[in-house]
Parts: sequence; C-alpha cells; structure tokens
Amino acid sequence: MESSTRVGKSGFRRAQTVRPHPVSARSRVIFENSSSTRDSDPNYESRELLISSNLVGTCPDMCPAKERIQRERLRDLAVFERLNGNPVKTSPSLAVKKFCRTLSSNEVHSSDLRPTLVLQNTLKYLLSLMDSSEHPFEVVHDFVFDRTRSIRQDLSMQNIINEEAIEMYEEMVKFHIISHQKLAKRRSGPDDSSSLHYLNMEQLTKCLLSLYEVYDINRRLQFINKHEMEFHSFYILLHIGYKIPIMVNPWLSKFCCEENFHDTFMVDFIK
Repeated sequence: MESSTRVGKSGFRRAQTVRPHPVSARSRVIFENSSSTRDSDPNYESRELLISSNLVGTCPDMCPAKERIQRERLRDLAVFERLNGNPVKTSPSLAVKKFCRTLSSNEVHSSDLRPTLVLQNTLKYLLSLMDSSEHPFEVVHDFVFDRTRSIRQDLSMQNIINEEAIEMYEEMVKFHIISHQKLAKRRSGPDDSSSLHYLNMEQLTKCLLSLYEVYDINRRLQFINKHEMEFHSFYILLHIGYKIPIMVNPWLSKFCCEENFHDTFMVDFIK
C-alpha cells in the first residue's frame, strides 16, 4: 500500500491517498484455537467472531446497503449518519456498519463484509470525527466506539491479519487510549462518564489482545512489526498497580505491580 500521511489534532495518522494491492498470504491464516490468550480469556472476541476462513468481503461501502435501508426504516441512524439532519435518511458516504453481537455462519454473506481497503477508509473517516467540536465528546466516542468494534468484527470474520490489519488495530488502540484520558477527566464533572470509561477500558484491553494475537501469528511467519514493542508497553502501562490475569506473554505481567497508573503518561507516550 502506498500512501501519504499527515497527523490530525488527535494524533492519528491520516492517509490522503490509498492504492490497493493484492492481499498477502498472511491474511488467509486461521487463528489457532490453542492460543494461551484465548484459553485465559473466555470472552476473547476473536474466538466469538471467527466464523469462516473462506469469507472474503465484497461490500464497497462503509455500511452494507441492506443494513442501511433497514436502519432508515427503523429510524436507527446516529446523528453522524443523518443526511441533512433527517433521522430517516442516510447515504453511503455517511452510514457506517454497526457492531452486531450475535451472528451465525448462516447469517453472514460476503456482501455483508467490507474488504481491507474499505475497512481502512472507514476507520480513517471515523477517526477524523475525533477532531469534531460540533458534538460533545461522549456522543462522538459512542459512535466511533461502536463502529470500530464492527471493523474489528469484519477483520476477525475474514481472518485478515496482514500489515494493513495491524495498522488498523494499532490506530484503534490509540483511539481507546485517547478516549481513556478524555473520559477520565469527565468522571468528576456534571456528566457521569464512569460507565463509558469502564466500557472503553474493556474494549481497549480486548483490542490490545487482538493486536497481540496478530503480532504473534506474523512472528511465526517471520514478520516482526516495528511497533510491536511499543504496543506491548501499553499493556504494562495500562495495568501498573493492578492484579490482573496473565492474558498475554507472562513476562509482561511481572511489570504490573506496586505503582499507580498515570493516564496522561500513557497518552503522552503515543504522541
């Protein structure tokens, strides 16, 4: 993939041009069920979402047309998806596929899944909303939070574990880290964001675990990502001072003790 990048106010990389190229062989490797990460975390999303290694997405838009039409009929459009503010009208350039908690192999078709390039462009669009001042951060976070879960779901269903997938997981981890700090500041304010803060932390942990799983598979294929150690360090910073189960490499957990975790330090670390 060839792209030129710039950094937005929120610290996310923004690609200005993206040229597709053939998907590498890594994207077709099936996640192994024997992973220690999966065994230690029964809620680990990759095991829940993995349906078929043969699924290849063909949806050209951020949201499948079938879902878009259904949500228009049900008036289930987020404020960012409404065409000219109309709660029953959207467009392919505004609607973004929602996360679906319960799926079966009989319900999923290639037309429901977005290929790598569409997922990349969808993520770039979602992260661009982080710089928006038109709506409260809680509103922005709620929308991006759900739609990035859907991106992770599409990645898992198609077993996409190539370099592009790694970059997407890394950007989503950064989204949750920045949200962690912003929501923490609001917990003592007039709006109680404690539940949002907790849910964000939960998804940050799951997103990190998914990223580590992809790192591990790529390592076995003789590919080591240049950001791997940086993102492993986030797990340490995230759990300093907490008694936690060993969900990733055991050596990480030995660092997570005795100290207080500082939100601002972890955010500064990614800038």
